Amino acid sequence: MGTTAAPGGAASQSETGTGPDVTSAHEPEDEAPVRPPKRKSRLSRRTYEQELKLLQQELARLQRWIRHKGLKVVVIFEGRDAAGKGSTIKRITERLNPRVVRVVALGTPSDREKTQWWFQRYVEELPAAGEMVLFDRSWYNRGLVEPVMGFCTDDEYEEFLRSCPEFERMIVRSGIVLIKYWFSVSDEEQERRFQSRIADPARRWKLSPMDLEARTRWVDFSRAKDTLFAHTDIKQAPWFVVDADDKRAARLNCIAHLLSQIPYEAVPWEHVELPERNPSGGYVRPPMSDQTFVPELY
Repeated sequence: MGTTAAPGGAASQSETGTGPDVTSAHEPEDEAPVRPPKRKSRLSRRTYEQELKLLQQELARLQRWIRHKGLKVVVIFEGRDAAGKGSTIKRITERLNPRVVRVVALGTPSDREKTQWWFQRYVEELPAAGEMVLFDRSWYNRGLVEPVMGFCTDDEYEEFLRSCPEFERMIVRSGIVLIKYWFSVSDEEQERRFQSRIADPARRWKLSPMDLEARTRWVDFSRAKDTLFAHTDIKQAPWFVVDADDKRAARLNCIAHLLSQIPYEAVPWEHVELPERNPSGGYVRPPMSDQTFVPELY
């Protein structure tokens, strides 16, 4: 890892299956984007776990490099409900230091926040030197969820489409590395995952009333996504589309691509020797029976 992939805009994908997408900022108008061919079989768990372990080792090296060089990195994860954004973020952060790599998943804005400049509360979450911030949804709520669900006015939506590219160019000029991922999932696969959540008590909370309402507006979200790409797939911060129908493969592909976007080197660790413990000095600890222990059920 550590080599930089050639930059470029991600091809916009139509998820309705009813026609071509709006052409992105980096595609000739006479060429329709093509979805990568579907893999014949799902990635096996054994292969997935082996590759994930290697990639997480590289993420740890990248984390140390970010800290060492004082880099500022922002990674945005967007896509449809149940596309696998959250699970990918979990695999990225699983072995990392939350003081260096942190996740931002903002809830519904307060009454006060609703009166602020749209980008204001997201600016507060941007990284300082030596940090990487992963946005589980982001300022793109104004370009996707809000207009489709009727949570913003037409003027607010149009202003977002105008100002978002300039906002992101400003972020990049400030020295922040900005990487944007769109997780693309088919109608059939999303349906299967929703049904799985309904049947699983441990994941039932993931299916909110908002998810169900959004499900009825599949075409509206497709249209909003295509419009969004047409305005915000910019050279300084292109969209990268992750084919997410195979969750395991999507996680690995996203992590591998993320590693390729930030050139890094292994930072040697200092030699460490464990010091000897101090002598007790006559100190006698209280009996174990004085403490309340958790019952050993396992």
